[in-house]
Amino acid sequence: MFGAKVEIAAREKGIDFELVMVPFDPLRGYEPRHPDVLRINPKRQVPVLIDGDLELFDSTQIFEYLEDLGIGPALWPAQPAARALARQLEHRSDEVYFPHVICLMNLEETPDETAAKAACDAAAQYYRDMERTLGTREFLAGTYSFADIAFYMAQLFGERKGAPMTSETPRLLAWRDRMTKRPAVRKVAGAMVAYLHSIGRPVPDFLTV
Repeated sequence: MFGAKVEIAAREKGIDFELVMVPFDPLRGYEPRHPDVLRINPKRQVPVLIDGDLELFDSTQIFEYLEDLGIGPALWPAQPAARALARQLEHRSDEVYFPHVICLMNLEETPDETAAKAACDAAAQYYRDMERTLGTREFLAGTYSFADIAFYMAQLFGERKGAPMTSETPRLLAWRDRMTKRPAVRKVAGAMVAYLHSIGRPVPDFLTV
């Protein structure tokens, strides 16, 4: 998910890059870890970025570097207040919403457990909050930003793991449709769909239209 955030941003900006996918096995996970990941990130996680002598980890830090390069369209709003809101929403997506999805990843076989129900309830409340945040705007912080990319990818995993958006948040569903139609998003999400099909896993309905 976090690597996809960076890839979408780079594609939106038209930045040339070489994408190296780390090996993954449904049984062993990411073991053995890619040597570049081990060298660059003490947390042993993707994504990492290598640009000449510069080596970075963490999707948000990598994005900030791409933004500072000044290539392509800006993906933070121009006005300070809107930019601060976008940064806050990106952080909330990773640190407030996504932990509920992580909880569901460990409870896929027991969706009726109390912990699974609590995670789904918390995700539903987050969707209601985002419905209010979005309001009548086209994107979460007004203009299209990294906040939209982050939450789109996070909720995609939420949908897959049993915490879908519903008709309770119609504006958020319309926002997701707009996001899905963006070429950069479709390319990255499309690769994910192809992988899920290849291993016989279900694909969220909104990605099959």
